This record gives sequence, structure tokens and C-alpha cells, in this order.
Amino acid sequence: MVYDARFGPYAQTPAQRARVLEQLQATLPGLKTKATANAQQLYARYVTGELTWVDVRQALDATT
Repeated sequence: MVYDARFGPYAQTPAQRARVLEQLQATLPGLKTKATANAQQLYARYVTGELTWVDVRQALDATT
């Protein structure tokens, strides 16, 4: 596995990114309970490595 600095040391694989997302949602419940279909798609793209968390936040901020 090649290290990708865009994701940080604990979010290198899809499984790790999914865990990071779970932890964020547990800490900030609104991320999950108020997630629109668009937000859920962005989260899925983060988990697959298509987007960084910064990309996700920028996209969500642009829609509000």
C-alpha cells in the first residue's frame, strides 16, 4: 500500500476511512441524522478514496 498523505495515517484504506467516518458520526450525531442523500454520496466517495474529508466538507458547505 502506498501512503497517501491526503488521508492521514489512520485513514489509508477504505476500511479505515469508514471507521473514521463512524467515529465522526458518533462524535457529531448531526453528520448522520441530518445527512441528505447528497451528503451520503459524498461520504461514500470519501470512504472509497475518491474524495478527501476536506473535499467532502467543501462540497457540503457549498450546498448550504
